[in-house]
Amino acid sequence: MIDDDVELCALLGDYFQAEGFDFTCAYSGDEGLGTLDEGRCGIVLLDVMLPGRGGFEILKDIRSVSPVPVIMLTAKGDPLDRIVGLETGADDYICKPFDTRELSARVRAVLRRSGSPETSPQDLLRVADLEMDLRSRSVRASERGIPLTNVEFRLLETLLLCAGRRVSLEQLSLNVLGHSWAPFDRSLSVHMSRLRRKLGPYPGGGERIKTLRGEGFIYVFPELLPEKEAGT
Repeated sequence: MIDDDVELCALLGDYFQAEGFDFTCAYSGDEGLGTLDEGRCGIVLLDVMLPGRGGFEILKDIRSVSPVPVIMLTAKGDPLDRIVGLETGADDYICKPFDTRELSARVRAVLRRSGSPETSPQDLLRVADLEMDLRSRSVRASERGIPLTNVEFRLLETLLLCAGRRVSLEQLSLNVLGHSWAPFDRSLSVHMSRLRRKLGPYPGGGERIKTLRGEGFIYVFPELLPEKEAGT
């Protein structure tokens, strides 16, 4: 946990240790990054309002070196802050004050989503130039490595397993975010937008992920694209 609230860190430390977690507190962003460098973190709870460099800046530093899951903690309830956090690479976002049991449930949900799938029809998913290795949790497109957050990886995996078919908003939200889809929750759209930017279009210029407004998304096979769009 990276938070300058010493009392809160102590309370959560006692709670999570009783839940069976190893729990380490850092009271500044730079101290937290040093702990992360030691490779001992399975998930990070990151406060937005840190002294010195703020949480969003620290999150950018984390994302430049590690895909470790990050849950942002903030006293701000502004939806814009939530969007900024998600676009920067946060896996989840919870506002203070929060129920400790809810935070614990979110931690466990993010950890479940970030782990390698226990069973899979195959270890390697391929669609045209894109290759996803479920064992190494790596993604390549046109031989270019693409770093993804855990949420983005799960989102892409869900789409690829149903490539060429619609995946509903409800299914994506349950599989990837761990909760039912709500019309006014933009979390799924934010993650999808970031994933699209990272993947880019097909080499021929066609879109990889098609939006079915109000229904869901499709990972498009190149051969299903119009001729001009597929570059044929």
